[in-house]
Amino acid sequence: MFYGDFALSSGGRSPYYIDCRLTTLNPEGAAAVGELLFSLIRDEAGRRKVHIDSVGGLTMGADPVALAIGLASFRSSPSDFLQVFTVRKQPKAHGQTKLIEGNFKEGHRVVVVDDVVTKGDSTLRAIDAVRSAGGIVEFAVVLVDRQEGGRHNIESKGVSVFPLFTKSELIDAGK
Repeated sequence: MFYGDFALSSGGRSPYYIDCRLTTLNPEGAAAVGELLFSLIRDEAGRRKVHIDSVGGLTMGADPVALAIGLASFRSSPSDFLQVFTVRKQPKAHGQTKLIEGNFKEGHRVVVVDDVVTKGDSTLRAIDAVRSAGGIVEFAVVLVDRQEGGRHNIESKGVSVFPLFTKSELIDAGK
């Protein structure tokens, strides 16, 4: 966690910045994130008695998180692993002009992932894209919930959110 004066993607400002990419783009950190979030997904899917087909979220924060989860699921079960996708901020202007790239198909049961949730806008954009493309969003997992209303905003759209960490836990751990 960094302290100072930071502009956030949510449009707000903050006296601290949580840079998850330092962990998710580090091989050791990515492996740990993948294992921990895959375990959370497997446990929650088991409680709900649903089979999850794929994981992904809005580029760029969700990309390394989703891939780490996919790799962890492959190591756990090479014959039944989670596919990985990414949601573009805008549809591609050439080629297949897709908004969702990767291994997502209509009808997939999906867990939307994100690195940090502040207001929930990025996660909600990914949820809307998946739903518009015919996917079924079962729930969302995030690495860090900044506890600034994002979880509530997402859950008000009918999607439960499960954070690995909260801002409070990280701040308390740093003391």
